[in-house]
Amino acid sequence: MTRAKTKDKTHVIRVHEYGGPDVLKREEADIGEPGPGEIRIKQTAIGLNFIDAYMRSGLYPQDALPFVPGTEGAGIVTALGEGVRTLKVGRRVAYAGHTGSYAEERLIAADRVVRIPDSVSDEVAAAVMLKGMTAQYLLRQIFKVGPKTTLLFHAPAGGVGTIACQWASSLGATVIGTVGSAGKALIARSHGCTHVINYREEDFVAQVKEYTGGEGVDVVYDSVGKETFPGSLDCLKRRGLWVSFGQSSGPVPEFRINLLAQKGSLVATRPSLWDFIATRKELVSTANDLFDVLAKGAVRVSVNQSFALKDAADAHRAMEGRQTTGSSVLIP
Repeated sequence: MTRAKTKDKTHVIRVHEYGGPDVLKREEADIGEPGPGEIRIKQTAIGLNFIDAYMRSGLYPQDALPFVPGTEGAGIVTALGEGVRTLKVGRRVAYAGHTGSYAEERLIAADRVVRIPDSVSDEVAAAVMLKGMTAQYLLRQIFKVGPKTTLLFHAPAGGVGTIACQWASSLGATVIGTVGSAGKALIARSHGCTHVINYREEDFVAQVKEYTGGEGVDVVYDSVGKETFPGSLDCLKRRGLWVSFGQSSGPVPEFRINLLAQKGSLVATRPSLWDFIATRKELVSTANDLFDVLAKGAVRVSVNQSFALKDAADAHRAMEGRQTTGSSVLIP
């Protein structure tokens, strides 16, 4: 094993019981040494995402309690386990999809991290891995967005939305976004939206039909859930695709599958990023596609909020209260 000098103890945020932000507790922990195929990382930035709140609340139950939430981060390699040949101590790396990121230091499988390009900061890498790779599979794998595509994106001012809408716009798509405030409308317009609808003041279904000449959109990307159902379906053209990839307002109500036929032989899917980066090849390909659009300037990522890791509960309150825009990170 190869290692740099590291302390034996570190601090993590643990959840001992499901609940609100107050269940996030800062505790001392012994991370230990990396096993075969593992590395140890001293984290410099940690991504903040709605999935963290889903884990904390029990909406996404974990294998056991207590657990350390979070799935995304960036940092410096400080030790290598047996058999790790592709990385060196001191290398900057980032990851997404491996639970346990709310920690000053952590262990992780070496084949689940990617190298951070010199052009990308640790904060941006930590903020963009999960959200950016989500945008990649939404636009390049679930549905091939191109110049002839007209799409609806709910929450375009959020972390995934600001990335996805820029990316879709760079591909030539017509992007319609729905927001809940004038401030978020400005963000959406500056991040690739051709049209923006304030759903608190306008009927978003009627506005989408107006913008599309009554035809509807090819695909709806919906991370809101309860509040946008079944309106999202009514925005689709015949045989259109509804992509439900989150539920910030609560779960989508149960519905009869016949509803899809009644509204135009629609197609519905509930994908997860993990199934698109399950293999090393898929992970590297998806991450490289993301880093490529960042390098070209087609997508620009701003980390608009930073919270100390010890203040994770406050970060969750701000996120769930829709007080954040764009990307946010926790700093150990």
